[in-house]
Order: sequence, then C-alpha cells, then structure tokens
Amino acid sequence: MQKNRVVVTGLGVVAPNAVGVSAFAKALQNQTSGIRFDPQLAELNFKCQVSGTPQLSEEVISKNFTNLQLRGLKASGLVYGVIAGKEAFQDAELEAGEEEDPDFGIIMGTGQSGGEKFREAIHYIDDKNVRRLGSTSVIQTMTSGISAWLSGELGAGNLVTSNSSACCTGTEAFILGYERIATGMAKKMLVGSTSDSGPYIWGGFDAMRVLSIRYNDQPEAASRPLSNDAAGFVPGSGAGAMILEDRDSAIARGATIYCEVLGGALNAGGHRGDGSMTAPNGKAVKRCIKSAIANAEIQPENIDAINGHLTATVKDAYEIKNWSEALNLKNSNFPKINTFKSTIGHCLAAAGSIELVGSILQLKEQMIYGNSNITELHPDLDGFVSRENIPENSEHLKINHLIKASFGFGDVNAVVVLSQFVQS
Repeated sequence: MQKNRVVVTGLGVVAPNAVGVSAFAKALQNQTSGIRFDPQLAELNFKCQVSGTPQLSEEVISKNFTNLQLRGLKASGLVYGVIAGKEAFQDAELEAGEEEDPDFGIIMGTGQSGGEKFREAIHYIDDKNVRRLGSTSVIQTMTSGISAWLSGELGAGNLVTSNSSACCTGTEAFILGYERIATGMAKKMLVGSTSDSGPYIWGGFDAMRVLSIRYNDQPEAASRPLSNDAAGFVPGSGAGAMILEDRDSAIARGATIYCEVLGGALNAGGHRGDGSMTAPNGKAVKRCIKSAIANAEIQPENIDAINGHLTATVKDAYEIKNWSEALNLKNSNFPKINTFKSTIGHCLAAAGSIELVGSILQLKEQMIYGNSNITELHPDLDGFVSRENIPENSEHLKINHLIKASFGFGDVNAVVVLSQFVQS
C-alpha cells in the first residue's frame, strides 16, 4: 500500500535549558546546560542532588492557563505538556474552530501523571475523606489527562489518546501519529510526551543507583554521555510536542514545513538474550534500527546524523556498538552522532519528544549540536566510531537524513527516520 507523505509543521517544547522553540534552539547550539543543584533532593538525602527541571515564568503560565484552571493544579507534567502542545499548534499556524476537527488527532504520552496530587492526598487527606481530593484530581492523575486537556483547548475530533512506554514514549507517540497519517486515517496529529518533575518521580532511580552522584557541586558537569568518566544519568523533566501533517494538506494551506518523516519502527527485546527490565536486548535494538531504515526506504550510508539515546550510563558504548553493527558502518564511515542529555539530563517519558524537537531543529538549521562533558571517549567505543564523528562543539553539517532513537526501561525500542523536505 502506498503511504501518504508526512511532514512536520509545528514544534513546541518545555525543556530544562529553555522554554519555547527559539530559545531551545539557541540553548542547544550554545550547549547551555539546564542541569542545576536541586535543594529538594538534597533535603531528602538523595545521593543525586542535581536535576534538569524546566524553569517556567509566571508570564508563560498565565499565558497558557486561567486562574480557575490553575486552582488545585499540581501535576507538573500536565502543565509542561499543555504549554508545549499549544506552542506546536500555534507554530503550525492552526486555529481551533467552534466545532471539532475530524481530521485532527492527538497522541501525547506520559510515564505517570499527578504524583504531586497523590502526595497531597497522602499528607493531607485520610481514608475517610478521599472526596476531598477534588474534582480536578481525575484529569491530573489519569494517563490520558494531558491529551484530553489539549483536545478541549484545540478541538481535536480524530483519535485522542495517550501512550506510555518509559523512555520511548515520545518517539513512540511520534511514530504512531506518523502511521495514522501515512495510512490516511488522519490529516494532522499533535504528538509528543511529557514527564512530571520531583522526588516522587526520581526516587526509585536514586534507589537503583543509576543516577549521577559525583557532581552534586558541579551540576553542569554531571551528565557525561560517551565519556570515560560517565557516572550515571541526571533526572530531568519537561515536554516536547510536534504537529505532523499530511504533506498535501500542509502545502495546500501554505504551512511552513520543518522536515519530512520517512518512516520508523517499534519493537521490544522481551527481556531475552542480554535484555532485562533495565538493559536492552542488543539483537532487538539492531532489528529495530534495520526495520526503521527499511520502512523509510533508504540505505544506511544515506544517514548523515544520529541523535542517540545515550544516557551517560555504562550502556552508552553498547548502544554505539549496536548502531555500528546494525548499519554495518564503523570508524570514519559511521555517521555523526550526538545526544542532548549532557545539557538537559534524561527527561524520562519526555526524553524522546524533547530530543525529537532538537533533532528536527538540527535538520532545519543544517547543524549538529555538540556533545558536552567528554573528558575522553569511553575506551569501548574504539573500533566503532571515529573521534571526529562525535563533535564536542556545535558545527554546521549538511544533513539530508537524520535518524533518532529511544531505547527504554522494559527493553522497548523506537527509531524514526527524518529527512529534509523536498517538494516533488
């Protein structure tokens, strides 16, 4: 079956180092860190006392929410997602009508929602007074609350849902939205993901001892992907959102087109082989990469840049090995590769969507943003990728095709292929 062509026409982002697309592009280009000392984590005796928490101004909040909507609103992820989703909708120059749009749908994912609302209940409401949670507790704590809220604001009349696949959530939502348009089931989809901030989200990871603990007094140095002294990931949060659109629809209304989506793939490793709840099955990772490239109908050597998952843990080198073997490319033939986690941390369920916004900006700007905090490359990278293909500073690069991947908790994988848009 012939696929409809799908393009990206709108972006929105709430990230640890910037709020808003233009500020985010500048922050990534300048490698501005959004990782800061977190007094709340220190007070709670976390081993990791740094985080990537978005800094929202009162101006941004009041622009996106009424005073009534803010009353009792504790779910930070919902706040982030609404702001990012509305920005993407506005960036695409779309307008909400008086009636729902049957061609427009939403898939905004999340890991969990309303942790702070539940915390409020535990501390202030006993079992006999559960009704005091209030009427807003429903939309704040149900997974689909973010998509439902945005649907009401924007008038979506197609599929409105939320997905949840750990670190793959945002990239998975992107692929699901792409597939819906490619198969003719929608013309426009708002896709992305969001993640709450705070100790109730990050506490389990601190207990697992996978977070960075050596740089509490040097927050900007704490996240060190691909480096020989990587010391664990830095917890982050935020939201990313994108408008995907049928190419013909976008052209007909004169929309600005950021890039084209060529294809993607989703799979899981089933905790088989070297896979587990917390570790990827390398065989499945390679199969996902190969499937995405086949679905996009290009060859591995056509890939100019990779935005990897690369979390600053012991699995970074293993990820590079899997890329090299899946693409059958190594050393100087390996594409340029980067990760944004050195400046934003690991934003968990929001990671894929925030990083997709950054990846799309790289295509638009024809630039690859630098990898920060590399002391020396991890020795296990030797033989797979040359040093010059891991840029430490942002640089201009001719990018025709870019591949973005997310590999998540639970041994799940998502890979998407993007390209410069060429009207034909």
